[in-house]
Amino acid sequence: MASIFRETPRLLLRSWQDSDLPAFAAINADPNVMKYFPAPLSRAESDTMAERIRTLIQQQGWGFWAIEVKGGSPFIGFVGLTIPSNDLPCSPCVEIGWRLAAEHWGQGYASEAANCALEVAFNTLNLAEVVAFTAESNHPSRRVMTRIGMTFSGETFEHPRLPPGHPLRKHVLYRKKR
Repeated sequence: MASIFRETPRLLLRSWQDSDLPAFAAINADPNVMKYFPAPLSRAESDTMAERIRTLIQQQGWGFWAIEVKGGSPFIGFVGLTIPSNDLPCSPCVEIGWRLAAEHWGQGYASEAANCALEVAFNTLNLAEVVAFTAESNHPSRRVMTRIGMTFSGETFEHPRLPPGHPLRKHVLYRKKR
């Protein structure tokens, strides 16, 4: 399938390149970026994740795109769409997600790129709905969800891949309909 790529006034949403891997590993190793995930990732875990992302884009034409700042940073993270595992209470669904290097936070890049991904979801893929979920305490991502027009559904769930009692286990679910 042909891959879908997009651009915004400031960003390129593009396919992954081998040159992105060291920067992606640095993002995934940063404790501030990974604060709302179970643990930072090793270089091998980061490379494995990038390969999974690349494979999904090759197979379905869309996924978590690499983000590049036009005329600036060649790789600042990812944004895009994915089909999460079936063990979540909102499944089957398509989720929107993002992860950016900390030095690029607070500039509106996550919202700008996510709005572009939503345009693909609704106008190219013709999806009826997109969801987003995160740890209840992840207020920065929840603010991005609100800025891109998603609404907290009132639904919470215990993430099945985190052990009972884990401080990040309680998740909130946001939705946006076409």
